[in-house]
Parts: sequence; C-alpha cells; structure tokens
Amino acid sequence: MNIASFNRREWLQAAAALGAAGLGATAAQAAPSQRQDLSGVTLRVGTYKGLWRPLLTASGQADTPYKIDWRELNNGVLHIEAINGDALDLGSGSEIPAVFAARQKAHVRFVAVTHEDLNNQATLARKDAPIKSIADFRGKRIGYVRATTSHYYLAKQLAEVGLSFNDITPVSLTPADGLSAFARGDLDAWAIFGYNGQLARTQYGARTIKTGVGYLSGNFPIYANPRTLDDAPRRAAIADLLQRLQRSFAWINSNYLAYARAQSAETRVPVGDIVELFNGRSGDYSLAAVDDSVIRSHQDVADTFQKLGVLDGPANVRPLWDRSFETILRAHGA
Repeated sequence: MNIASFNRREWLQAAAALGAAGLGATAAQAAPSQRQDLSGVTLRVGTYKGLWRPLLTASGQADTPYKIDWRELNNGVLHIEAINGDALDLGSGSEIPAVFAARQKAHVRFVAVTHEDLNNQATLARKDAPIKSIADFRGKRIGYVRATTSHYYLAKQLAEVGLSFNDITPVSLTPADGLSAFARGDLDAWAIFGYNGQLARTQYGARTIKTGVGYLSGNFPIYANPRTLDDAPRRAAIADLLQRLQRSFAWINSNYLAYARAQSAETRVPVGDIVELFNGRSGDYSLAAVDDSVIRSHQDVADTFQKLGVLDGPANVRPLWDRSFETILRAHGA
C-alpha cells in the first residue's frame, strides 16, 4: 500500500518532527492474566509518539504480566503493512488505511475502536479570504491530504452544498507542505487534521469553517494480527492489553493534564498546546467494542472513496472486523 499520511495523530507527529466476526466470546478473553502465566509472551505493539506508551504509564496500567516490544510507526498504513507481514501483533490508525486493507484483502483484523477528538479535524479558511461557508469554495484553491480523513470529510462537506472536487481547485499536499502553502497564501482554505491545524489558527489566524463533527464517525480501529489471535497465550495478552487501554482512555477524561505532561515529555509539544486541543474536544475519549454501526460507518468510507476514484474498485470491510472481544470490552466499558 503506497498511501501516505493516513494517521489521525498528525498533530503530535508534526510537532515532534517540526491512536472477523465469528469467534465469539471465549474463556480466554476474560481476565486472562489472572488465569494463565503470560510471562513468556512478548507483544509487538505499534505506537505513535506520545500516545499508547506514555498513556499506559501515566494511567498506571503499564505493569503488564507480559512484555511489550514497542514499535514506533507513525501512520496507520505502516501499522497494517507490518501486521500483514507478521512484524507486528497490534496497531491502530484511522478507518482510511483499513479501507485499503479491505480492498487488498490484507492479513489483518480490526478488533476494537477508539473514540477521539473530531474538532481537531477541520476545514480552515485564511483570515483574509472571502470565505464564510463551504459554498464559497467554488473556484478556490483548497488544500487537503489525499486518501486521508481530510479527503473524506472535505468531499462530504462539498457534496452537502452541491459542490464536488470539480468545482474547486484541489491541492493535495502533505500536512507539513500544506502548512507552508497556507502560510504563504498559496491556499484559500485547507482541510487538515491535528496540530498543523492548530498552528494555522494560532500562527496565521486561520478561521474554522467546519470541523469533522457530523462527517467523520470518530471510530479509529485497533488493528490486530490474525496469527496472534490464533495463538492462545498471545490472544490472552491482547485481551488484557485492550482492557488496560480501555481503562486508560477512560482515565484521560479526568486526568488530562497528567497525560499532557507525559505526551509533552515524549513529543516536545508544549503542554499548553496539548491541553488547549483537549479543552476544545468534540467528546470524551474512550475505547469501545465493535458493533454494527462501526462496520456500517467503515463501509460508507469505502464506498465514498470508490466514488471519488481513490479506490480502484469496491471494498467489503465486514470480513476484516473481528467482534470476538466484544463481551470483555462491553463488560469493562459499562
């Protein structure tokens, strides 16, 4: 998969450089670490700078009965490629690389979803641009990141007012290149996610025209290696880690300053900037089980990308969703 910049965590990355149905609930899923010795297990877990690794530590969930070999891979495509090549056991990313995985029938499963902020995925206008709404985009130069969440929600926002990419001058740029173009005045507006959008607002006076709320599902899949799921001890370790992450995501909502400090120590993003993004969040953080609405949402993304010509054919996402951790995640998420 030769697709760039799919990850919803771009704001942390940019600042540092500048988150199959059918097996059913099994006995191995509930409190696995209490029933078997997992000391010989090592999980290879993909992480983004400033996310799962410091989160588990800050929330007191890092003392696992198995070893974790953290692999820093800063976009979802890399996570899926590593899992498909049996170089990773667990990873995460947005729905977008998961769509390409479904199209290519990659050897990966999606076992849970996290819910994170959608207000940091925004369509911004320059402070001096004659733009008050998406309808004013006709004929304007609009930046976006191809085949990412920004591509998806920009298409949805345009369609809502009777426009398409044919009615604008679309400019596909990486997040870093997009920020430079926006700063120079080469773009009238920009669909972007994360910390780059924050920089556009704070440094260049960008105005928020729309956010991802109402256009994106807010579901960010957790990717798992099917080979790992077929191995009882490693599956038990994954079940335990999912529960730890679920508790950690719930912890964030009441302890964000502590988490922001842990993020800042790893990313060098100022604590104040991280807290400001949190204070403007669209909703609380959580980790949840897979349900029918999650799969429907993902299929809509796949269908939309096919219509946009980003996919070269239909992608059926349902076979890649694994609901076998549903019981333990619902029990612990209640």
